[in-house]
Amino acid sequence: MTSKNQQLFELSQRYIPGGVNSPVRAFKSVGGEPVFFQRGEGAYFWDVDEKSYVDYVGSWGPLILGHAHPEVVKAVQAAAQNGLTFGAPTEAELEIAQLICKLLPSIEQVRLVSSGTEAGMSVIRLARGFTGRSKIIKFEGCYHGHDDSLLVKAGSGALTFGNPSSAGVPAETAGHTIVLDFNNIASVEQAFDQWGKEIAAVIVEPVAGNMNLIAPKADFLQKLRTLCTQNESVLIFDEVMTGFRVGLACAQGLYKVKPDLTILGKVIGGGMPLAAFGGRREIMQCLAPLGPVYQAGTLSGNPVAVAAGLATLKLIQAPNFYEKLTEVTKRMTEGLATAAQRYDIDFFAQSIGGMFGIYFSEIVPTSFAEIMQCDKAAFNRFFHAMLQEGIYFAPSAFEAGFVSSVHGDTELNKTFAAADKVFSDWNQ
Repeated sequence: MTSKNQQLFELSQRYIPGGVNSPVRAFKSVGGEPVFFQRGEGAYFWDVDEKSYVDYVGSWGPLILGHAHPEVVKAVQAAAQNGLTFGAPTEAELEIAQLICKLLPSIEQVRLVSSGTEAGMSVIRLARGFTGRSKIIKFEGCYHGHDDSLLVKAGSGALTFGNPSSAGVPAETAGHTIVLDFNNIASVEQAFDQWGKEIAAVIVEPVAGNMNLIAPKADFLQKLRTLCTQNESVLIFDEVMTGFRVGLACAQGLYKVKPDLTILGKVIGGGMPLAAFGGRREIMQCLAPLGPVYQAGTLSGNPVAVAAGLATLKLIQAPNFYEKLTEVTKRMTEGLATAAQRYDIDFFAQSIGGMFGIYFSEIVPTSFAEIMQCDKAAFNRFFHAMLQEGIYFAPSAFEAGFVSSVHGDTELNKTFAAADKVFSDWNQ
């Protein structure tokens, strides 16, 4: 008998490319068919066949409070009753801007947009406009949205310009982007030695989350700060994932490094389409209508999205919120690692705040190259076996996972029991 889930996927493929509206949802990396969901509550969500899952994806990070938090839903409903969009300023936009600037001292001014990709393309244009330079440095495996300048992979040599990682990206556009190894500060030093006066910006995920979770090595971020300062280049922290996810002061507070510009998303929207970029006043005032760098958006600062974001940002300031979130996430990763070790399986896990990474590997990876050496087939097997047990991890070996503030002992125990069952059958 064909399930409703299968029926929906078959029909979706007629009308939507690949049957999905974002590629990783298609399960191409892990095989099989994607799960269609219909509702969520707390740490759980339910598919269209009414099967429930403990959710460790959280819509890829925004749901730090879990699904359908009552206070966030109430805020959204109240805002919607007053109108869905105005295309004009609202008081709520000012309130969330003030709150972001208060929580992140590196941000003196901020502009709201609707997606991380929009914020990413905007900060690159802004950095180029501010410096009058064209080249940017990014790192292999870090994702900053699907803007042409950022869909670039490493070239064939240690210090070569990148190649497009997507059809449709002109080689000339990719030619302005230098792609280096994450955590390799020597390569950054070499790049500045060679092109220092041409480099507008360095953009980095301070904790990589788009090639699985990769933590920065000691002093890596601080040395990026020093090199950018010395060469009058703009240091951009892409905190779409890490922003208010690893701590109330984000990754920049955790590692005590002050970027010139910051990209925010996911958590600041509370599950609604909202992102932002902000930073030093002298840079931000290069934006139109004050300056020559043009950026605009019809739905920027949408009142319903801002309401969800404001409610979320207020709730995460509760006493000990991040201490509890960090502790639960750490317990989850340690429990998985213990289960794997019990059956002598090469497996590591680590967490930072409410983010985590799991690796079928003999080491904890520190770079894109090391991530690519992990056992992808083992991860795919683990993913499907855990899915069968009602535990939903990201459907890719190259994505970080997320825990919410409403995950607790019940969810952890269910996860550990499922992992023990899966690993006990591993060599059979």
